[in-house]
Amino acid sequence: MHRMKRKGHIQSILPVTLAALAWMPLAQAANWFALQGVSPPTAPLFGVSGFIEPSLYAQSGTEDGLYHQIPNINLVGPNLTQSTTAQILRARIMLRGNINHHISYFFGGEFGNNGFTNIRGKYQPGLIDGHFTFSYIPGARVEVGLIRAPSTEGAMQGFMSYNYVISPTVVTQLMNQTMYDSGKPYKPVPTLGGNYLVPGSDTLGINGFRYPGVMLFDWFRHGPWEFTYGAMVGMYGSVAAGNQSNSPMEAARLQLAYVLGGKGPFRSDIQGGIWYQHAQPLLDGQSYNMDRYGVDLQYLQGYMQPWGRQLRFEYIRGSGWIDAPAAFSNAPGLAAPLTNTQLYPGQENRAWGYMAEVGLFFSHHIEANLRYDYYNRLPNNPAQNRIFKTFAIGLQYHFTPLTKVMAGYYFRTLNVPHPNPVSASVANAVDNVFAMQAMIAF
Repeated sequence: MHRMKRKGHIQSILPVTLAALAWMPLAQAANWFALQGVSPPTAPLFGVSGFIEPSLYAQSGTEDGLYHQIPNINLVGPNLTQSTTAQILRARIMLRGNINHHISYFFGGEFGNNGFTNIRGKYQPGLIDGHFTFSYIPGARVEVGLIRAPSTEGAMQGFMSYNYVISPTVVTQLMNQTMYDSGKPYKPVPTLGGNYLVPGSDTLGINGFRYPGVMLFDWFRHGPWEFTYGAMVGMYGSVAAGNQSNSPMEAARLQLAYVLGGKGPFRSDIQGGIWYQHAQPLLDGQSYNMDRYGVDLQYLQGYMQPWGRQLRFEYIRGSGWIDAPAAFSNAPGLAAPLTNTQLYPGQENRAWGYMAEVGLFFSHHIEANLRYDYYNRLPNNPAQNRIFKTFAIGLQYHFTPLTKVMAGYYFRTLNVPHPNPVSASVANAVDNVFAMQAMIAF
């Protein structure tokens, strides 16, 4: 990759930002497996870093035409009480270092207001990362603890790579599904196709793509070519909500990259990956299958350089356990299927989607981005089939490699191939969204 800054300019960066950069493994890291799993060889025993993301969301708050209620899709999560609001989306403190040349550790606490810290409808900060990595075996590093599972490239990225305030719908809905209290005696509803209704008081938040378990991974360089693998076994569920990680899961990813230059999270490369993830969530005393798999491609060239550019594409398919969030929050006169999550656990269920993104730096600091996101949920179930489409325009100002301000406008549509009065009314009410966010490293 290019040199991100001339020497004189680097010396002018704020010391606090340099301190944050010191704990990113820029010297040896090759990819996200390395960045999240291994500290730099020169890192001391103990180091602290972190970031905060103050965010602003603005949308019209359009009511549907049938019940005259604001659909949840027009409300800002995780609280779903307002359409226009400001909040601290993420606030994370991270501890990492090397115990010796072969053992490194990484722990991170999340204190922002998001799906991870919203458990049973209440705010609860928690440990979002917590693992040790053992590098004694050549070609097979071992990571143990609370791990970001190998899967789609979009789920593995670090905070400095987020290019939009609102995440891609297909990645979020298929790979970061809400956890549920497996100890509750839910029963399927025959009149709704046998799916379960889950009240909001029983939702345990999302897990941020992390699971407790063990992962083998490593990367191998031969000239500009780099091959990387990661394979994990663990438990599917929510650690933050207590003893809810009681179902097995497996995940694996293979990727091949042609490295164009540079190091760490800002390198230039052409990369492709293929991955698979399987879990067996438990509900009402029964275990269900949850399968996800996909491919992704990316081209990154020239971070924070004039005409630096990026191209990304991800394709994801899912089967088995798939949920459909509630159309509305609790309100008088609304039936339970409208205010409860509808969970479809059967193996016959399907969902798929893709995301395509382009980005271009106009200067060292200004970057523009475009993204199209498509998510087709439950095409096997005509009554519940929904197609989410989002076209996003983004603009970023990078102060340093880790601190920036983002603004984006999101054109959203919800298509219902087989509408009824309720689904048509909700679909017609979907708002566009304007959002801004500052990402500040410390």
